[in-house]
Amino acid sequence: MTIQVFIDKYREAFGEAAPLPIALGYSDTPASEVGSVPKCMIGRISKVRDGEPLTLCSENILCGGGGLYTAFRPMPERVPVFVSEVEHYKMSKEMVIDYVDSLGISISEKPYLNFVRVDQLEKWDAAEAILFFATPDMLSGLCTWAFYDNNSPDAVTTPFASGCAAAVTFAVNENRKGGRRCFLGMFDPSARPHVPENELTFTIPVCRFKEMLETMNDSALFQKAFSVLKRRINR
Repeated sequence: MTIQVFIDKYREAFGEAAPLPIALGYSDTPASEVGSVPKCMIGRISKVRDGEPLTLCSENILCGGGGLYTAFRPMPERVPVFVSEVEHYKMSKEMVIDYVDSLGISISEKPYLNFVRVDQLEKWDAAEAILFFATPDMLSGLCTWAFYDNNSPDAVTTPFASGCAAAVTFAVNENRKGGRRCFLGMFDPSARPHVPENELTFTIPVCRFKEMLETMNDSALFQKAFSVLKRRINR
């Protein structure tokens, strides 16, 4: 399915009120001017759905966790203590270290991480993941679509994560190993103030997204039950 055909089908399924998703991928060239980014990048990523591309790199990410989860820098020594003793998101710094080690994050060989709205994407292979900012009604459709051809208990999964890890890290890693999991995120209390109160994120690795494009027409997105939610999304 071409990008334009997907956009047309997405609009048919979700309506004009649903924001277009964002494509993210590493590159040797920036998609926009490399400007400064606020301490938490989530608010800036969220604005990409308004049409303004974003390029992240090691130099413009100020957050230590953000630099780690975008694979531009190793984990700073202060992060395990901060996450466990300041934020109280994990019981001990050892748990933080073990968890981050389990993610297998490798420093990016490419200098830029680009975020562009899908209507500005040239080809699917330029992305590693597709990121949706979605209300509960939108998530109903996205999850139902993801479950359509996948009986795995983790077809949609929610690992512990910062906002940026949920939006970027898991889907990029999943894409590179040809996995089929989609990731529900934005439960991080530190990141939530940077998105509307009724939104979460839903990230699909591109390898899985290409599969889902083949099932989109036959899924529940175009059946009566979801049409009721479409009307509510667009009321």
